[in-house]
Amino acid sequence: MVMTAEKEAPSFLTARWRYLLMMNYDIDPEILQPYVPAGTELDQWNGRTIVSMVGFFFQDTRLKGIIIPFHRHFDEINLRFYVRREHGDEVRRGVVFVKEIVPKIAISTIARVVYNEKYVRRTMRSKILVPPGKPQGLVHYEWRYWWKWNGLFAKFDQDKAYLPAPGSEEEFITEHYWGYAAQRDGGTVEYQVEHPQWRVWQALEARFDCNVALNYDPVFVDALSRPPASAFVAEGSAVTVRSGRRIK
Repeated sequence: MVMTAEKEAPSFLTARWRYLLMMNYDIDPEILQPYVPAGTELDQWNGRTIVSMVGFFFQDTRLKGIIIPFHRHFDEINLRFYVRREHGDEVRRGVVFVKEIVPKIAISTIARVVYNEKYVRRTMRSKILVPPGKPQGLVHYEWRYWWKWNGLFAKFDQDKAYLPAPGSEEEFITEHYWGYAAQRDGGTVEYQVEHPQWRVWQALEARFDCNVALNYDPVFVDALSRPPASAFVAEGSAVTVRSGRRIK
């Protein structure tokens, strides 16, 4: 599905997002309530409240069509959860970020200033192996904090890509086309994210190595210390992030 652009909101960022590793965990909804932006409510799938660790690769990044030197290609790792907002007769399904990790200072600074998103800069590294003609692919995204490497890892079968079925968990995770960011004054900024539906691969093996208490709020330790409820890799595509606007 390709989302129709909201014409009055100009493009803020364009890029290609590639090989999105999505590791998904069930969590008590009460833990997330303090993070829910005003004007939105938690979005659940089949009665489950889900948080996701997501690692992926940015390619050909441009801000308002301009390439920032040395900030064109980079990794991002984020912790996010899912919300919804009623807008007239439309239900907008969106994502809220608890923390977003990038290796580039300009990207983290701009995102904090423009959207008040929870970006931090860390030393990062990644490995993406998708050899042609080979059945198995591998993705590995890492960041370093307090001299320790933390990261997400998965192997997947390259021959078994598929489009998520309507109503599936994969569709729920990949097809939230709005972002919501709480502001310092208690308000909320909403922005649209456009991309086609992505093919996905189920992870054959997935691992999350992280000192959760040190890198995130300790309230996430219990949920993120268990094996993920699901893990898959999304192929990715070209993406457009529209400029944000405050909601009532």
